[in-house]
Amino acid sequence: MANLKEVRNRITSVSSTQQITKAMKMVSAAKLKRATNAIVQLRPYATKLRDILADVSASVEGNDSPFTKDREPNKVLLIVVSSNRGLAGAFNANVIKATNNLVASKYAEQLRKGNVSIIAIGKKGNDFYAKRDAYHVIANHSDLFAELNFENTSKITEFVMEQFKLGNFDRVEVIYNQFRNAAVQVLTAEQILPLLPGEDSKPKDKQPKEVDYIIEPSKEKIIEELIPKAIKTQLYKAILDSHASEHGARMTAMDKATENAGDLLKALKLSYNQARQAAITTELTEIVSGAAALSNG
Repeated sequence: MANLKEVRNRITSVSSTQQITKAMKMVSAAKLKRATNAIVQLRPYATKLRDILADVSASVEGNDSPFTKDREPNKVLLIVVSSNRGLAGAFNANVIKATNNLVASKYAEQLRKGNVSIIAIGKKGNDFYAKRDAYHVIANHSDLFAELNFENTSKITEFVMEQFKLGNFDRVEVIYNQFRNAAVQVLTAEQILPLLPGEDSKPKDKQPKEVDYIIEPSKEKIIEELIPKAIKTQLYKAILDSHASEHGARMTAMDKATENAGDLLKALKLSYNQARQAAITTELTEIVSGAAALSNG
């Protein structure tokens, strides 16, 4: 039977852990509410922006924007969106796994030549790929989550767009967890450059409808302004999705950890009671044996 002091110490330790996980769950739940509001408000805007860009681009012949040039993907840039902290279940591991699977299925040749670069948004993704020589981590933006807004995200997007425009990268994709609800995050890989406005902007089961926009000053000028904004919005939406997914995953993981700690406490208390009863029984037996020995003597 386990020592009473050891079991008592374990009960104290598990109780403290349970209080921590319960507090972390409550904190993540509060942060999840704010993060969910942000992504829910942005999604309709991002979708409508893509629709307008697709409709206007379809009516303009010979769109010569540098951000729509579809080149052979000899040099690839992957934007990996993870988190700065752990204790979120398989959240970070799944992003890394999805990135590795994407490279293995689409960019194995580029990886062999050393032409796969990484921009890490989140400390966990940076820590993983910085240790692997096959990948080139060209930037780490782990501090973005301290002040997550469109302006700070746009600085990253502008750097990526400039590098694509100069021909340093031929393909840019972002890998992140898309938020569905607190318990469900969908791993997603989206191509953000080159931008192909005509694809995936409308449901496949619906026929595109003619939309008569009043254009001022001109369609070409509008497209020139819309394309960079659409790219910035796409990356910002991906990061907001990942941010909400992180808090959902952590809240779910901490809820499960709190529940497991409760089950462990029940088992430890049962073990403690059994050990205490065994100790009392042993003491009573010794007292009765001693008294019997004295009376017989």
